[in-house]
Amino acid sequence: MARFDRYMLSQLLTLFGFFSLVLVMVYWINRAVVLFDQLIADGQSAVVFLEFTALSLPSVIRLALPLAAFAASIYVTNRLVSDSEMVAVQATGYSCFRLARPVLYFGLIVALLMTVLMHFLVPLSSARLAERQNDIAQTATARLLQEGQFLEPLDGITVYIGEVTPAGELRNVLLSDSRDVARQITYTAAQAYLVRTDDGAQLVMRNGLAQTLRTSDKQLFTTSFEDFALNVGSLMQTSSTRRQRAGELMTWELLRPTPELAESVRQTPARMMSDAHNRFSQSILGAVAALLGFAALMVGGFTRFGLWKQVVFAIFLIILVKALETAGLNAARSNPSLWIASYLPSVAGFAIVYVLLFMADRPTLLKRRPQVTS
Repeated sequence: MARFDRYMLSQLLTLFGFFSLVLVMVYWINRAVVLFDQLIADGQSAVVFLEFTALSLPSVIRLALPLAAFAASIYVTNRLVSDSEMVAVQATGYSCFRLARPVLYFGLIVALLMTVLMHFLVPLSSARLAERQNDIAQTATARLLQEGQFLEPLDGITVYIGEVTPAGELRNVLLSDSRDVARQITYTAAQAYLVRTDDGAQLVMRNGLAQTLRTSDKQLFTTSFEDFALNVGSLMQTSSTRRQRAGELMTWELLRPTPELAESVRQTPARMMSDAHNRFSQSILGAVAALLGFAALMVGGFTRFGLWKQVVFAIFLIILVKALETAGLNAARSNPSLWIASYLPSVAGFAIVYVLLFMADRPTLLKRRPQVTS
């Protein structure tokens, strides 16, 4: 590899690492805040919270890497042009296509990282995360210990808990049972505890009131109690079986979907195949993003006023490619024979890069030639 290629590639990789770290942290913090509210409020430990955030990390990195590659390509190219380093190299006879070689190497590295993420890490982490979420859903804390919310674990059952203390004490508890059309029972208590026994989960309420409404004659009966235990095991019974999602399947399973597999994930074979090809397209788009940022800034040459116009143009191009990605994916999902439409953004992206580099090598192509008058 030529010295210039090594120099530019090292600059790209350094900035790529920086932008990746920043974007991943931004996405991850937003995701972690949502998980923190859900898990800690449900009474889960910090270890469970860290496990969930770690399992969500591959999906976050998948979103950040193409944007980081695009930003690194723009930043490095802009700096090389502004410092006249690119002009000096071009003066030695390097064409724009030759200058794009280290960017292509960089794009291939990003595409390789995206391939590992899209085909292995993201499906595995998504499957594991879904399993852990299903396990949490089986526990009593996830079903009942959600403070400040009216929950309906079963039809006719309404539960409200005002506060859950760190010690596990429930305060300001309301449980309404209207499953029996002949009578409706409402339990309220100042304090309560959820206790596991051999007979199932017991809700032990203290200093409360039981109100029974007889619907036939609208008579209301109230009973005060100091201690009262109610078996709530049936309220927390959830199905142990979990329906698998298409995002948890490996790519080779999506490419050849059987009718049984399509039924299990509730997806059409066309949609499953389009999702598989979209994973390949997403990997290629990592290289497209890097080359787009470089090619867009090479058009127009050096100027003392900076390359802000080219930067805006590059952003417009990446938005255009993302729009083509959505259109191609929708077309592929509608018809199995249109699976090739999933690669529309990649093909369009490389075509745009070629046209831009071709124009950059011929700066007089779009300039108006002076008219010679006789």
